[in-house]
Amino acid sequence: MEFSDRIQLIKAELRNKGWKYADLADSSGIPLSTILKVLSGNTRSPRIDTVEAIERALGLDNKQPLPSLFSRFDNISSIATQRVPMLGEIACGEPIFANEDRESYVQSGREVNADFCLTARGDSMVGARILDGDIVFCHSQEMVDNGEIAAVIIGDEATLKRVYYYPEKKKLVLQAENPKYEPFVYVGGELDEIRIIGKAIAFQSDVK
Repeated sequence: MEFSDRIQLIKAELRNKGWKYADLADSSGIPLSTILKVLSGNTRSPRIDTVEAIERALGLDNKQPLPSLFSRFDNISSIATQRVPMLGEIACGEPIFANEDRESYVQSGREVNADFCLTARGDSMVGARILDGDIVFCHSQEMVDNGEIAAVIIGDEATLKRVYYYPEKKKLVLQAENPKYEPFVYVGGELDEIRIIGKAIAFQSDVK
């Protein structure tokens, strides 16, 4: 959990308990001046043991990502997160080059069984509610069922489309979710240039 998130949880639990900073100082044994600096952000790199002592005094730890106040509400629940490698961008429209950048990561809930993610570009998948700039999480696999959305490599470029494969005709159709885009159709030897790298299983959008 990021330091800023931990500070917000500490402040929320203080409000929940009705504690003042002085109460926290008494409970934790940490000087009030130090607590004020840590919780106001006036120190750039507070000692981690100081933050942990504050959390212990409040009954917070890494296994309780939300303050107890939130447990009162049935429609709010804690989320265990994981880091998913970001491989670059993928086209929702004409194929674009997918820059592989394994040093970047995106946080997602652990219930998302993803091996990698990509940033969607374009508007060809708006019918599936995938918009320009969304993060698309994918499970790494080389085949998908007809009608499923997949990340597909075409030569050295990548696109996100619904996949329809007709083995008896040796034909692959990549279908957009926007009527203004014609499907991509590949037959015979053209299939040698096509490679499915993963099935799209979830996406993440910003609130606008």
